[in-house]
Amino acid sequence: MKNLRIKSARAAKDLSQGDLASIVGVTRQTIGMIESGEYNPSLRLCIAICKALDKTLDELFWEV
Repeated sequence: MKNLRIKSARAAKDLSQGDLASIVGVTRQTIGMIESGEYNPSLRLCIAICKALDKTLDELFWEV
């Protein structure tokens, strides 16, 4: 399942995939794969993404 919430939160902070990747310590391809639903990130990476985007785990990763 695509994660459009990460993409939206990233765009709201005016960050590219590469920018977010640099902040959280992964490759741009990893961020792209997370957003497209092709990669299931570790809890540690989820938390790092949340901190970088000023969001909670629920806001970015909880499926309703």
